[in-house]
Parts: sequence; structure tokens; C-alpha cells
Amino acid sequence: MKLLFASDSFKGTLSSEKTVDLLAKAARAVFGEVEYSGVPVADGGEGTTDAVIAAENGEKIYVDVYGPLMERTRAYYGKFGDHKAVIEMAAASGLPMVPMEKRNPLYTTSYGTGEMIRNALDLGFTDISIAIGGSATNDGGMGCARALGVRFLDADGKELDGKGEDLEKVRSIDVSALDPRIRSTKITVMCDVTNPLCGENGATYTFGAQKGATPEIQDRLEEGMQNDRDVIIRQFGVNPDTIKGAGAAGGLGTALTVFLGGEMKSGIETVLDLIDFDKRLEGVDLVITGEGRTDWQSCFGKVMQGVGERARAKGIAAVGLSGSLGRDADRIFDCGIESLMTTVDAPMPLEEALSRAEELYYLGAVRMFRFIRTGMEIAQKH
Repeated sequence: MKLLFASDSFKGTLSSEKTVDLLAKAARAVFGEVEYSGVPVADGGEGTTDAVIAAENGEKIYVDVYGPLMERTRAYYGKFGDHKAVIEMAAASGLPMVPMEKRNPLYTTSYGTGEMIRNALDLGFTDISIAIGGSATNDGGMGCARALGVRFLDADGKELDGKGEDLEKVRSIDVSALDPRIRSTKITVMCDVTNPLCGENGATYTFGAQKGATPEIQDRLEEGMQNDRDVIIRQFGVNPDTIKGAGAAGGLGTALTVFLGGEMKSGIETVLDLIDFDKRLEGVDLVITGEGRTDWQSCFGKVMQGVGERARAKGIAAVGLSGSLGRDADRIFDCGIESLMTTVDAPMPLEEALSRAEELYYLGAVRMFRFIRTGMEIAQKH
């Protein structure tokens, strides 16, 4: 029997790589010598760069950039293959980088994300994948685009900084100085939300509050976003509200598609393609996947869905080991996952479960493999 371990990280406790180690240890404890392989996986959000680097024997490239409050910070992105790079916008413009008391998307910018893209261009990368989850920004992607040469001008022709508060001031957009290397670069945007740029389901009203925007600030940002949208429509003949995912990451989806020609793709599908997951399935009998919490959201662009559906397409069984199960967790059975088990083995406070994450994961894996061994023994008898 050949096993493949491909689990998401358990946020704040276990990395995707650690789950591979623990599953291997548990499999040996139950089966003795067993053939297995493991690959770190992420869904295009937190951990995507690390997962791709680990899976493809890539390397980290460190770069000094401006953070969301225009403070200098050290970020990294991934290099793999001869000309491919993977970037997490959250590494330069992420919400955790802004202290709680300073969170206000009027004053944050995605400029640092553009700096990472520019650095990748400087180093000769021509295939860049960008994960755009976890942003602290609501600037319509102006900051990112500005770092790559796009100029957003006010009524007096003065260039704007590219923060959220500048959206309402945009009167024209000058792309004549856009980095020409963009034209010969493949830009893939990893995004699993379909929000338009504006409106009740747009960037501001959907995600603004979690970034520190009060209802009054949201109204102001929405008016600014509509202004920016109207300028884009007038100058480029493209309505961002018709682009699925244009409102992702505070409108960064708009900048990456309209100005950089990026292609929106599912985060998990992009990651699985980047790590040649289908090839890793060859000869495999059983796939073990999982995540910190499985619920109804797990069927919408998450690791377990992507792994399960790829396994099912190859006729390979897949099971999940998760930290906990939430509402409608059984929907994951429609995505190629045959069974679910939890790592938690008794009622306990969340703090205890988190502090014992490694121990509980290993013990849960042992229980899971013992069930699998029992099924194998029954099958042999019949």
C-alpha cells in the first residue's frame, strides 16, 4: 500500500510539513514499514509560499519593502524552477502587520506587494503567481500598481500615494510608465472569492470592517472605490464590477487584472498545479488530507476539496483528519473525501486543544490508521 499525505496547515499550531512527519510516524506505528510520500499544501492563502517552496525544493528570496503603513519591513517570496516565483501579498501588505489600534484602511497601501513583484521582475522571473488573501488594504490595488509605474492623478495632475483615502481623489490614470516587463510576464492571481469591486458585496462592505473600517469609513471608501471604478471604465473600457474577484484583497484583484493583465484562478487549483499534484498521485492507494476545522466552507476552494477532487478523478480514496468539525462538515463527502476523523479525543477547552496540537494529531492519526488496517483485514477475509 502506498500512501500520500497532503494536509493543510493547522493555523497557529501545525505546519503542513509537520503533519507529514506526524502521519508518517503514526503510519509506521500501525503498519510497520509502509511506502509513503508527503507534500505540503495550501489553498492560496497563508502558507502558500512555504508550501510551494517545500514541495518544489525552491528557495526564499528576501526583499525590503514598504509595509501597509509605509513602514520598512522584510518580506520574502518563493523561487522555484528556472523562472517561476510565488508571492503572498500578505507578506508585504497583510492585516497582521498592522497593530489593532492602527487598523484603518483609509491609511493602508498595497505598495509593498508591487515592490515584491518588481523585485521578481528584476531577477528575471517571467511566471509569477500571486496569492492575494489576508490583506490589510482597501486601496483598489493603487499602491501595488504605483510601485510598478502606474500613476494615479488628482484633479491638479498631482500623483497620489495610493492609500485608501486617495480613491476619492483619482481623476485620471497614467499607465505610460508601467514596467514594460509586465507584458512578457505570466501573472496568475490566486483568488477564491468572486466579489466585485463595488456594491454591497464589493471589497469595502464585505471586508472593510475586519480591516478596521467603521460604517462611516466604509461609506467613504465605497464612494472612493466607485470613483476609481468609473475612471477605469472611462479610460480603459473595463468595468471591474464585471470581473469575478476584482474586489479581493481590497480591490487588488482589479489592479492585477486591469493593469497587469493577470488571470484569476482558484488558489487551491493553482497550488496543486504548481506542485505537480496529479503526478504525485501516480501509484497511490490512499490519500490523507485535513485542516484545522472542517465545515461548509471547506467545499469552497479549500485544501480538502481540491485534494479530494483530484484524488477522486484518479479513482483514489481520500480521507480527512481535522482538528474539529463544524456545521455541514459532511458536505466534504461530495468532494472526494470518503471519511473524516478529528484529532480531539475528548471535550476540552480550545486553549488545551491548541497547546496539545502535536500530541493530539499523532494520536488521532494512529486511531485513523487502525481503522484503515481493520478495513483492510475485513477485505482480506472476504
